[in-house]
Amino acid sequence: MKILLLGEYSNVHATLARGLQNLGHEVTVVSNGDFWKDYPRDIDVSRHPGHWGGIKLMAKIFTLLPRLKGYDIVQLINPMFLELKASRIFPIYRYLRSHNRKIVLGAFGMDWYWVHTCIAEKPLRYSDFNIGDQLRTNADALREREDWIGTDKERLNRYIATDCDAIVAGLYEYWVCYHPVFPDKTQFIPYPIELSEHQILSRRENDKLRLFIGINRSRSEYKGTDVMLAAAEEAVRDYPDLIELRKAESVPYAEYTRMMDGSDAILDQLYSYTPSMNPLQAMSKGIICIGGGEPENYSILGEEKLRPIVNVLPTKKNVYQAIVDLAHHPEQISVLQKDSIEYIRKHHASSLVAGKYEQLYKNLLTKAT
Repeated sequence: MKILLLGEYSNVHATLARGLQNLGHEVTVVSNGDFWKDYPRDIDVSRHPGHWGGIKLMAKIFTLLPRLKGYDIVQLINPMFLELKASRIFPIYRYLRSHNRKIVLGAFGMDWYWVHTCIAEKPLRYSDFNIGDQLRTNADALREREDWIGTDKERLNRYIATDCDAIVAGLYEYWVCYHPVFPDKTQFIPYPIELSEHQILSRRENDKLRLFIGINRSRSEYKGTDVMLAAAEEAVRDYPDLIELRKAESVPYAEYTRMMDGSDAILDQLYSYTPSMNPLQAMSKGIICIGGGEPENYSILGEEKLRPIVNVLPTKKNVYQAIVDLAHHPEQISVLQKDSIEYIRKHHASSLVAGKYEQLYKNLLTKAT
């Protein structure tokens, strides 16, 4: 098959591309590298700052469009798959729709269905937008609500979701937002992770618990990094002989992974039910995820035995206690590390995930004949 992966989110498309290529498919990734994270791509569509940056990107896209036709599958990372206003994406989407066989929409992150469902229906006990029945009022959450509700972004998202041939949700949270609305074309496929060749570092009995946290200051409060960082720093102050903390702040992906190597555990995604790409990549190296590991995550995967994620509730107290408990029970670390690697191998290996996408794509193309 000839496949176009358009847009990037936390290395999902770059990783999927390599898995599909290994299965013999012709795959092209067109993206901006997910901003400063700078993930690999075949064609770069980064936008330079300012008004002229938008004009130059529009010109580049229209020059590029003839190369974006004739594909069997076009998969969009998000309805906002380019750094353009939603109103300008409508005609580009229609062009892609007219000149390619099938369109797949990714439910991988921020979009109208995610925002609307979390604030209006609240199917999750907690999320980026609610804690129980209470809506979160931090600046990031309010900004995203204003950005997506009643705007061109909402109209674009709803239009593409209704028009496309399939919707793939990468996490349980996104599946629960799309599946009730589009039950016949929403499918859950886990995120793809390339299995790491790094071995678990052997731990001595008196080694400290080595914590790692990645910080994006622009979204720290929204993702709960502020709470997790505060809990970790307090744990280090209280138990300096047992715990140490390493921080990476808004660094490119290659540097992020280098800084993460050698850690015992990563703190990530406080308000999530499930680990996202960064903690999943960490788990492939035997780094324990302290974050989202709710029962629904294991259930949608069909996992009945492995429980490698240290699940935490979205409070500083709960995160602090989870860190301290792990530091006081170092015998659990090696077990959770091995289980983390097995969990990724079993559910997220890029070859396995690419095979699931391959089957989805083949099914879509069969319907066309």
